[in-house]
Amino acid sequence: MSNLQPPAADRNCFYILTEDCAYGNKYFQAGNLCFCSERSYLRNFSENGPPACFLKVIMLDDSSTVTINLEILQPVRQESAGFLLAIGSHSERLDLFLEGLSLEGALRAVPGQNVVVEVEREFFPGVVRYIGSIYKPSLAVLTPVFFGVELQGEGENRGRSDGSYHGTEYFKCKRNCGIFLPFSKIQFIPTSGSNNGKQKPGKQDTEEMVPVKVGDAISFYVDEIPTKGIAMAVYREGNQWFVKVCPEEAGTTDIFREIPMDSVVKESLQSSFPTFDSDGGFGKPNPTKREISKSSEEGEGGNSPLEVNSMVQITLDKGNQISGIIRWLGYLPQIKDKMAGVELDEDKGVTAGEWLGKSYFHCAPKRGLFVRLNSCQPDVRFQSFPNSDLSPGDYRGQVLPDGAESLPPLRNEAAVRVLQGRMKGIQGHCNSCYMDAALFSLFSCTSVLDSMLFMPFPLCDRNVQGILRDEIVNPLRRTGFVRASSVMHLREQLTDKGQCSSFTNAEKDPEEFLNLIMQHILGIEPLLKLQSGGQKEHECYCYQIFMDKQEDLVVPDVQQLVERSFLSSDLKLVEIPSCFIIQMPRFGKEYKMFSKIIPSLELDITDLLLDSPRECCLCGDVATLECSECFKDKVFAATGLKQFCSSCSRQVHSHHLRKGHKPRRLHIPEEFQSWSARGCQQVPREKLELFAVLCIETSHYVSFVKYGPGNEHWMFFDSMADRHGGENGFNIPTVTLCPEVAKYLDLPLAVLALEQPRDMDGVAKRLFCDAYMYLYQSRKMALYK
Repeated sequence: MSNLQPPAADRNCFYILTEDCAYGNKYFQAGNLCFCSERSYLRNFSENGPPACFLKVIMLDDSSTVTINLEILQPVRQESAGFLLAIGSHSERLDLFLEGLSLEGALRAVPGQNVVVEVEREFFPGVVRYIGSIYKPSLAVLTPVFFGVELQGEGENRGRSDGSYHGTEYFKCKRNCGIFLPFSKIQFIPTSGSNNGKQKPGKQDTEEMVPVKVGDAISFYVDEIPTKGIAMAVYREGNQWFVKVCPEEAGTTDIFREIPMDSVVKESLQSSFPTFDSDGGFGKPNPTKREISKSSEEGEGGNSPLEVNSMVQITLDKGNQISGIIRWLGYLPQIKDKMAGVELDEDKGVTAGEWLGKSYFHCAPKRGLFVRLNSCQPDVRFQSFPNSDLSPGDYRGQVLPDGAESLPPLRNEAAVRVLQGRMKGIQGHCNSCYMDAALFSLFSCTSVLDSMLFMPFPLCDRNVQGILRDEIVNPLRRTGFVRASSVMHLREQLTDKGQCSSFTNAEKDPEEFLNLIMQHILGIEPLLKLQSGGQKEHECYCYQIFMDKQEDLVVPDVQQLVERSFLSSDLKLVEIPSCFIIQMPRFGKEYKMFSKIIPSLELDITDLLLDSPRECCLCGDVATLECSECFKDKVFAATGLKQFCSSCSRQVHSHHLRKGHKPRRLHIPEEFQSWSARGCQQVPREKLELFAVLCIETSHYVSFVKYGPGNEHWMFFDSMADRHGGENGFNIPTVTLCPEVAKYLDLPLAVLALEQPRDMDGVAKRLFCDAYMYLYQSRKMALYK
């Protein structure tokens, strides 16, 4: 736990959540900030006691006190926490914390520093005039820290104030030239007075010595031979600044040298900038200045089939290739050829979408690259398949522009006929397995969430809904195959919504994707409505099981885990859910709480429903009392909450070991109050059926889907099961039948607990040992939602 050691001078220790978590009826997204007092921290981690796995903290958003697993907490300096708190989006806040460079720039920033700020998706120069809180003094533990910036040049009159905020003056500037922003909207430029901008005296010490920026023409020495080039990136490692240079002698725009800042000299302002000629080298100076075009000017000049969002490959030095997506097309200052701004699949770029201090597109740091458009070639991995045995047929007609076609899910023989085989399912590409597995599970063999494809929800983004329906779900149900480019189209839309800049390339979790598309984009009604202890209802889309390690639970089934989680958090379902998505308990992504979990093919939620008739667990009569202490009593069955009729409750609690129990009275619907099991009437049971399981192993997601009624009717899907063509090839998704699962589902629990995972047949081990998320459905409720 030493990595969580707080600074000795801090009165409070601040942390950021790196994963979503639920506590009771509250749900906290990754990116939430929290704190605890230093005294509380030290008491929690006393050397005299055992090492703690959980920490009691206070959430900054709502001041609630919660206990959180240390695995998902990262310490944050108080100064950094103030800057992060100014960012409203939890996901963006976490991304910036993990990226670190922008936050470091904010911490080093000083009034008077030149910056570039983003205002309504445009970028303007400015000067920092104020750094601090813009809220009135309060008793809050931490207040957000903003930057007050005076806009200059083209940014004048694009601001919102004269340096005042809500009647309080923080700095002075002309009207509509001031603006207050979080650091996420600011690009920090190193100050010219810093040592980073100086150079060592040398042969060219008469030339202008100014800080180098991206796009500057520069000179440097290679084996004492003067060489010219253009700065493609400026970055810092430790206390030293470096320039990534595209040198003239290389003969191509795609070979770089990394040179210390103090070993390069910016070319004289009177000299011309080098330009790229048609052969890829540096040509004669271009005396005319071309106007910068916007990405909408895609077709100007040339007949290239490539456009914004095209997936391309770029050949670098020594024949190496990199892949990415075109995010911008147009002309850059001082360069005559049409250029492409490409977001790369890997960290092999030199920028985050900026050129000469202006941003042309957004991507993660070191993922952006500007190259000549004719240096880009269509990504062959998504154009055609080299061998007929890998070809899934001609699916160029996948997209259905003429309307919302409705194709039913695949079941029984139809599922086997359409889905089974290599190059079947959803093709994986660039960390997409979390999305591939979730989409295949939700839409291949069930229609429980088909309302996502058609219903005009209040917040519905029709473009995303159309891509999901026409480019993914319908092709999957028609041909059994979805190209990676279709999923990438959806990932681009998720990125464009501004929720997170890394949906096209970074590893994510299924619940992050599902929460984003269901809640923030399509705006569908929450799948779950929960109530805790008679308090206000809480709504969510996925339910995370949180529970302490329990020695008596060695190989649990899903029914036991859900019941214990609901009981420990005093939760009830307000209504029967049409779809119940359950995340298994874990200590972080790596550590599983249980080595094996038995899938419950049916999930009995009768006793989990609020104000629903319950059955006495002893005589079967209508229950009137519930006892949480009896739930832990090993005399009773291992599953099922313990509720009793009045008569049985008196008998059970007459035992001297149970006299201290405090049964809670249940609300019985009026129409059931006169019922009696002895009169041959039974309390109806509400059960959900399991239709899919998502599994994870070493950060790779796969899924099991039930396609028929029998225990043997399971199929296994892996979007990256195989690969064709090595590094520059493509993934081969595969769907296989796995009837061997039935063998283990039919075993008695005691026998199954003794089964060694390595001895299990086929892929059965993955289902029992790697389960991450279980998906249940109510067929009758799905008819109404």
